[in-house]
Parts: sequence; structure tokens; C-alpha cells
Amino acid sequence: MSDDIRIAIAQINTSVGAIKTNIDKIWSARTQAALVDADLVVFGELTVSGYPPEDLVLKPAFQQAVEDAVTELAQETADGGPAVLIGSPWRLDGALYNAALLLDEGEIRAVRTKSQLPNYGVFDEKRVFAAGPLSGPILFRDVRLGVMICEDMWSGDVTECLDESGAEILIVINGSPFETDKQDERLNFAVARVTDSHLPLIYVNLVGGQDELVFDGGSFVLSADRNLCTKARAFEEELLITEWRRVSDAWVCGGGPIKSALAILDATYRSLVLGVRDYVDKNGFPGVLIGLSGGVDSALTAAVAVDALGTERVHCVMMPSPYTSQESLDDAVECSQLLGVKLESVDIGPAMVVFEQMLAPHFNDQIVDTTEENVQARTRGMILMALSNKFGYMVLSTGNKSEMSVGYATLYGDMCGGYAALKDVYKTTVFEL
Repeated sequence: MSDDIRIAIAQINTSVGAIKTNIDKIWSARTQAALVDADLVVFGELTVSGYPPEDLVLKPAFQQAVEDAVTELAQETADGGPAVLIGSPWRLDGALYNAALLLDEGEIRAVRTKSQLPNYGVFDEKRVFAAGPLSGPILFRDVRLGVMICEDMWSGDVTECLDESGAEILIVINGSPFETDKQDERLNFAVARVTDSHLPLIYVNLVGGQDELVFDGGSFVLSADRNLCTKARAFEEELLITEWRRVSDAWVCGGGPIKSALAILDATYRSLVLGVRDYVDKNGFPGVLIGLSGGVDSALTAAVAVDALGTERVHCVMMPSPYTSQESLDDAVECSQLLGVKLESVDIGPAMVVFEQMLAPHFNDQIVDTTEENVQARTRGMILMALSNKFGYMVLSTGNKSEMSVGYATLYGDMCGGYAALKDVYKTTVFEL
């Protein structure tokens, strides 16, 4: 009976639909883990397909491509290197599951399916996956691993079943997106499961941006007495090596690096940067285009973009009208200089005059109101989209959550763009950032 085991936690950035890229990342992490003689490498939820796959996972051709890639990956584990525990969509008896697969010695050694399917907020899993049954642990190198998938940890039933079936180490693979209070929530649920079972717990999370979600990493290990043994970085890929030894009838994790939790504002900013970077890069855009107004929202958006992509990939445009103050012009110029980005100017005054002339016969001397203001905003939107079409840069819209919540935004105007960096940030937080 083995009395020690080395488990690598692979916190990687996957992309929905990019099966080969994701498999390459899995193999690269396994190769690194092999250099330190790891026995097992654990990855996050749905690493093969990317998370969340949404309707893509319903396509039979995609399901088959996933299974072919996993089968090939399993065969490659016959080289004597570490086993891998990966998340993947998986078909069993005609149903599709969110699954965890153990690949070892050239074979798919075990399959465990997600029991608790979230169906709230950004999650829509009950529509695309079947709920799996409660299952027992996986026997691996004389260790009984109690494998759970994300929401399974939120429920005590899954842990109770694993504990009663003889699990010795709990492993939770996750695709848990960033929220301002999520780090504490995850840790509280993990502590509850450890308290219930008196078993140590490994929590492995994804990292990276995928459309409107950002996964913040922060994978960790809790000991059976609820102490934090090691913790990975937030918002960065990392391979974390953990050493385990059997003491009497229990498994104990040796201490490792513990990365400090980020303050809320720091974490929020890091999530914005990562979200912009991955949205732009994963969709193949050469850079972004921002209408720089001299206001705080566009200034913060530009700062996020520069930190995400670098100055060379951020293109800013000032679009003054007869109503633009000198202060706004000065602030936009100073902002661009501080960030080191080029600022171009397109005067929309002539366009506004033409629109006024075109609409005059139809407005019949109506009082000037928000209609004319919106024409100004829509003219700017048209300019930005024209530049985007011509040069391929994606427009970042700059509206914040407060404005979007109350409708203080112009359709086809300042709402133009492919990605709204501040869409989930209230105006108060914009000022704090």
C-alpha cells in the first residue's frame, strides 16, 4: 500500500469549442507535472470542451469530436507519466453528462458525472446535461478519491455519499466564475464539506475569460481540520504541486505556497483586464477601438484595455461636437498621454449640421430635446463602427452598469461595440477604481 502521493493542480485557461487547443494545454501541464514526478494532474470543469459550452455541446458532431480527443489523450497516458483527471462532456447510455474522467495507463479508468446541475444566474446546465447519480469514490494508486464537480460541493448529499462509500480525499473540479464575494463563498462551502466528512479537500478552478464570464482561479487545498494548506494565484494560470502522505488512516497534505486573497477592488480590476484580454484574443481581433470622451468611464475602459492588450493594440478616438467643452478635450488628451496611446480626432460637427438640415422639415420647429443629443451620440457610434469595419479593431463600449440599469444610454450610439468592459460595474465602483 502506497503511503505517499503527489497531486498536481492544473489551473488553466480554456476556450469554448477549441478542443485541440485545450487538449494541448492539458498535455503541456501534464508534461510539466511529469518533471516533478507527479502521480496525478487534476484539471477544472469541462476543460476539454471549454466552459460554458452552451448549445455547442448539444451538437452530435461536437460530442464525437470531444470523445475522440479524450480517447486519444487517454491512449497517450500509456507512457508511464502522471494520470490526469479532466472535466469533459460525456455520453453514457444515450444521455449527455458533465463528467470527470480519470485517464491512466492508456485507458479511461473511471467516469463520474455531475449530480447537482445549476440552473440560475449565468448557469443553464439542466437544459443541456442530464443529472448524474450519486457515486462512490475512484480507487487510484491505493487512494480512494471522492470526485465532485463544482455545484456538487454546494450540496451535502454528494459529500455524504462519498464519505459513506469510503472516500479518503475529496477532489472538486470547478468552473466557478468571479463575483465580488465568491472567494469567501467557495471557501465556506468547502469548509462545510470538510466539516461534514472530516476529509481533506482539493478545489481546482478554471482561470480566464469566456464571453461575459471571468474565471478567477484561486484553487486551494483544505486539510481535514479545515486549515488552508496551499492556494494558487488568482487570475493567472498555475501548476500547483501538492505532496500527500498517509498518517495512520488519514491523508495529510504538506504545506505549500498560499497566495494572498486580493482586495475587492484589486480583484475587480484584474477581472476586467482578464475579461477584455481573453475576449479580444480568443475572438482573433487585432486590437480595440475606444471613443475617448474625457469622462471617467471611457478613461477607465482605456486603462483596462492598455493593461489587457498593451498600448499598441489600443486605439482611441475623440469625436468633438460644438457642445464639447474644452475641459473634456483636455482630459481626453491627458488621459491618452498618461496611457501612452495614440489619440485621433474626428469632428462630428459637420455631420450634426447635415442631420439637422435633413430632419428640419420633419421636426417642424419642435423644441430641441434629447432627440438632438441622441443624434450626436449615434453619429459617434457610426464613426466608431466605420473605423472598426475598415481596420478590424473591435469597439469597446464604455457604459457602466448603473447607466445600463436605468436606461441612461443611447441605442445605436454609446451602446455600439462588441464588448462592454464596464457592463457589470456600478458607477460608484467606477469612481473607486
